[in-house]
Amino acid sequence: MVYVNSSGSSSISLRRGLPGMRSKLAGTAPLTVAFLGGSITEGAGASDADAASWRALTGQYLQSVYAGHPVRCINAGAGGTTSTFGAHRLEEHVLREGPVDLLFVEFSVNDGEDREESVRGMEGIVRQCRRLSPDTELCFVYTAADKNLTGYKPFNIAVHEEVAEHYGIPSVDCAARVYTMIHTGELNWQKFAPDGYHPLDAGHALYAGLVREYLEQALVQDRVLPDGGLEKRTTIPVPLDSRNYEYGRMLDFSTADYSAAFHVRELQSDEPLMNWRFSTSHAWTDDPQAAFTFTVYGQCAGLVLLCGPDTGIFEYSLNGEPFTEVNLFDDWCLQAYRPVLALFPLRGKRGELLIKVRNTERKDSRSTGTGFRVLKLLCS
Repeated sequence: MVYVNSSGSSSISLRRGLPGMRSKLAGTAPLTVAFLGGSITEGAGASDADAASWRALTGQYLQSVYAGHPVRCINAGAGGTTSTFGAHRLEEHVLREGPVDLLFVEFSVNDGEDREESVRGMEGIVRQCRRLSPDTELCFVYTAADKNLTGYKPFNIAVHEEVAEHYGIPSVDCAARVYTMIHTGELNWQKFAPDGYHPLDAGHALYAGLVREYLEQALVQDRVLPDGGLEKRTTIPVPLDSRNYEYGRMLDFSTADYSAAFHVRELQSDEPLMNWRFSTSHAWTDDPQAAFTFTVYGQCAGLVLLCGPDTGIFEYSLNGEPFTEVNLFDDWCLQAYRPVLALFPLRGKRGELLIKVRNTERKDSRSTGTGFRVLKLLCS
C-alpha cells in the first residue's frame, strides 16, 4: 500500500503499518524510540543536532502524539556507518537497555554498490530486532544524496525496498520527494544540502515533515490495515540471504588475548576523532611484532579499528589458513581517527572461528606509522 503525496510522487509505503504503536495510543506506558543510521540521522548539517535534525523533530512529534507517555529517544546515528555496521551495532547501541517500541533505520546513503552486502545488513537488522525485541515496530527512511537523485527507486533504495517488502516494513522515501521538488522547481539542491549529502535545517525539517506524514497515516488517522498486517507480526519469513547479519554484534576489545606489546588507552584531546560519539577505549600498539587472538562462534568475524594518520597494515589468519594482508588506510585517515570495519570472509555455515591477528612493519605510503588500534571485535 503506497501513499501518493500532493506532488504526485510515491514517497510513503504504508505496508503493514505500525499496529503495535497504534495500539499504545490509549495507554500511558513509557515509550522508547530509536534512530539507527548514519551522519544524517545523527544530525549532521543541522544547526543543533538535538533540536533541529529530522531525528529530533520526529521525536518531538511523537512526544506530542503520545502526550500521556514519557517518550525516550535513542540517537544511534553514527557518521559513515553502513547497514552492515548497523547490524553489528544494534545490540549495543539500541537494545542494550532493553526493548524499543519503534526503530527508524536509515542507511540508503551510506550503503555501497554491493547488493548482497546491503541485503545482509538491512535484513540482519530486521531479523535481529525481531528476535531480540519482537514487539519493536520498524520503519525504513531513505534520505537524499547526489547518488540517489536519479529518478524512481535508485539502486540503494531499491535494494532496501526488497527487504522492506519482504518483511512488510513501512518506508519513507525522502529522496523521492526531494527529486520531485527539484524537478518542479520547488527546491534548490545546492542550497538544501551544500555538500550533496547533509541537509541544512530546512532539509531536516522537510525529512521530518515527510516522516510525520507517514506517522499521521499510521498512528492518528482512521484507516484499515493492509490484509494480514496483524498476523504477520508474529511470523518471520525465510531470509532473503541466509548469510545475513542477524547474529551480528560487537564484542569488547578486551575479550581477545593480546601480546605484551598492546596497551589499553583512549584517544587524547589532540588526536582528532570523527564519526564516533562513543567510548574510544581501545587496545593500541605500534610494535610490528604485536599480535592477538580471539575465538567466536558464527559465520563471520571481524574487527572495528580506529584508523587515522598513523595506521599501518595488519594481517589475519582464520582457522589456521594462510595470513591475509589488510590495508585500511584511505584519504579520510589523513584528517582524523574514525571507526573502520574489517570483516573477514563469510563462511558457509556457522561454527567456531579462531582468528589470529598480527601487526606488520608495513604501512601505506601516506601513513606516518604502524599504529594498530583495536576498538571492537565483531562476530555474526
